[in-house]
Amino acid sequence: MSLLHSLLNQNSLFDPFRGFLIENSETQMDWKETPHAHVFEIDLPGLTKEDVKIEVHEGTVLQISTAERKEEAEEKGEKWHCKERSRGGFSRRFRLPENAKLDEIKASMHDGVLVVTVPKDELKTKPKNKAVEISGDDGEKHVSRGLGRFVCCKA
Repeated sequence: MSLLHSLLNQNSLFDPFRGFLIENSETQMDWKETPHAHVFEIDLPGLTKEDVKIEVHEGTVLQISTAERKEEAEEKGEKWHCKERSRGGFSRRFRLPENAKLDEIKASMHDGVLVVTVPKDELKTKPKNKAVEISGDDGEKHVSRGLGRFVCCKA
């Protein structure tokens, strides 16, 4: 995705799970959410785990980056005809969800694919439905059975 495309795509500016505008379009990644974690899979061919840096900033931003690779020097009598492989560094940032377990983030790298797993705290997930107790004048608590038919009228 080009920087211009990112700037023009206004929806990405408000999506808390979208990477920031610092992106390398040559680096491909997948991000999936499972019931227990967010899983990032990033293609980093030719790199080792020692080349990759993973950090959490201010408890809310996951940053995955690499340093710029050293340029191969031409040996005497050699001449490059084509240099297409990226030698630049890579940096990608993501806003972490509120329920991320920062102390349990794990990463592994196999065959040039970095996998970062960010477990979710199940206690901080918002329930879809919740019954709310209502206390009355009689001091007893009653549990709401649902809205039933909701009618709104104009005064």
